[in-house]
Amino acid sequence: MGCACAAEAPVVMPRPWRNAKVVTSVCSGLLLLTGFVGGYLGLPAGFQAILYIAAVLVGGYYFGREALEELVKEREIGIELLMSTAAIVAGVMGQWAEAATLVFLYSISEAAEGYTAERARHAIRALMDLAPKTALVRRGDEEIRIPVEQIRVGDVFIVLPGESVATDGEVVDGHSSVNQAPVTGESVPVEKLPGSQVFAATLNGEGALTVRATKTFADNTLSRIIHLVEAAQASKGRSQRFIERFGKRYSPSVLGVGILIGLLPPLFGLPWEDWLTRATVFIVAAAPCALVISVPITLVAAIGTAGRNGLLIKGGVHLENLAKVRVVALDKTGTLTLGRPQVTDVIPLDGQSEREVLAAAAALELRSQHPLAQAVLERAKSEGIAVNPAQDFLSLTGAGARGRIEGVDHYVGNPRLFEGLGVPVAAAMPRIEALQREGKTVVLVGTDRALDGLIAIADPLRPEAVRAVAELKRAGIERVVMLTGDNPLAAEAIARQVGVDEVFAELSPEGKARKVAELEARYGKVMMVGDGVNDAPALAAAHVGVAMGAAGTDVALETADVVLMSDNLARLPYLISFSRRTWQVIRQNLALSAVVIGGLIAGAVGGYFTLPIAVLAHEISEFVVIGNGLRMLRR
Repeated sequence: MGCACAAEAPVVMPRPWRNAKVVTSVCSGLLLLTGFVGGYLGLPAGFQAILYIAAVLVGGYYFGREALEELVKEREIGIELLMSTAAIVAGVMGQWAEAATLVFLYSISEAAEGYTAERARHAIRALMDLAPKTALVRRGDEEIRIPVEQIRVGDVFIVLPGESVATDGEVVDGHSSVNQAPVTGESVPVEKLPGSQVFAATLNGEGALTVRATKTFADNTLSRIIHLVEAAQASKGRSQRFIERFGKRYSPSVLGVGILIGLLPPLFGLPWEDWLTRATVFIVAAAPCALVISVPITLVAAIGTAGRNGLLIKGGVHLENLAKVRVVALDKTGTLTLGRPQVTDVIPLDGQSEREVLAAAAALELRSQHPLAQAVLERAKSEGIAVNPAQDFLSLTGAGARGRIEGVDHYVGNPRLFEGLGVPVAAAMPRIEALQREGKTVVLVGTDRALDGLIAIADPLRPEAVRAVAELKRAGIERVVMLTGDNPLAAEAIARQVGVDEVFAELSPEGKARKVAELEARYGKVMMVGDGVNDAPALAAAHVGVAMGAAGTDVALETADVVLMSDNLARLPYLISFSRRTWQVIRQNLALSAVVIGGLIAGAVGGYFTLPIAVLAHEISEFVVIGNGLRMLRR
């Protein structure tokens, strides 16, 4: 029960009334409302004007200060200066009610934008609150509670049922299920046994776990996630950078045109007050607030949501790039497959039994350093076979191993080893070749006189791999390919099972990078998915590099553009769809902003719009694009 309660604990968002911009904007609105209502109740015009002036000063404090700082320190004319100029001109013309309306609406939109960004950042930082403040650490013969910041690498700490894990570590004792949703986005609790990795802020289930710390609190997975997401939110996408460059040229142009509209027509005898009003309305109408807000607010919301779902996107530029991907290149080992070889077939020969073949192979592999040895030992253990190490063990590099079992020399290795010993293997070759065509590695077991049996080992396909590839194609990916350093037989076998369009085998890390470049030249933008270590060159060469299953892996977190914190391939189609939905929202906001600004400019120059109407339409468009961008906060 404790675990469930912890998992459902609400995230407390920052309170609006503690945000200074929100407070000053609300005060400005109250002063504006008091002056407006007071006018109907017979309030003297002078006192009414004082209320409007106070509304301008209070509401315009922050953006007016920003306008002066930009102008003086950075020598730039921004939207804030346009709005400040329009409010001052309206006031000088005696239109203080209009000036106060402009200031209030613009200040509330500025406050809403800042508060929204704060909420998106807080949604990630609030994860830190899920981590416990103390940990039960074993020091010598005692168990003491200490602040989590004092945990050192190598400390052993206890995680009781229902508690959160204090920092990253390895389970040394105990058995439990752990809810890893805060870190990896996995909805189903993961079983943890001795040797399993656990991550900070994940929620322990029904059993107690004894964990050895592998990271300090400041360097654990959760802390790095928060750092990466904050860095991602600070970085800018190409469209955002374009909008900012556009704004730096556009805002001075608007101010210049506004001055010309206010000065030139009166020089030809037209009424100066009318054209000064039109100039003021033009400056407000043409200010690109919605245009500038539309991109960053959407990117911040999207990156925050992705982070809460176990997808670390390192900046808006990568989110934009994802939307343009046409080809997905997948590594095989550890990406399409589990990366943990398993025994799939035990075939006894010459009157032997499966247990006898496994027992002999395990006795030899117990002293072996070969990657496939662990698969044989795990299978023997699961069969309940007691394994005693072979005597006089000798590793035969590139061939296999030899050892003495009950006084008889036994061998385990490839067909070439037994052919070299003079053991006839021709009769077993059809079976060996059939297993190899299935992508399996075949290990022979026997003596120097006869074969005892065959053991087939394979790296199993991930359960979700076939569905993930199919969903990638349904999501609009034009081509899914597999890149691997493995042999062609194993690669083709996996390719047939998973349904990729093309497979390239026996590639070196540099070869994978070259192949990514070739695919991009032939088909379009490529997303490379790998483990972030062997695939680092290909991840760097791709339009977008994605490291999967990287919780706790420093190299993957640093080399990839996007990090999937869980081992679930099903997150890839979601990632593609999510990025395209984000880009669609950005396009909607840009189009809406352009249409509104164009219409307002035409109405302002033509004299059809008063200042309050221009202000209202302008600020409504801001709220619309903010609200549209905030849709990306939904999971």
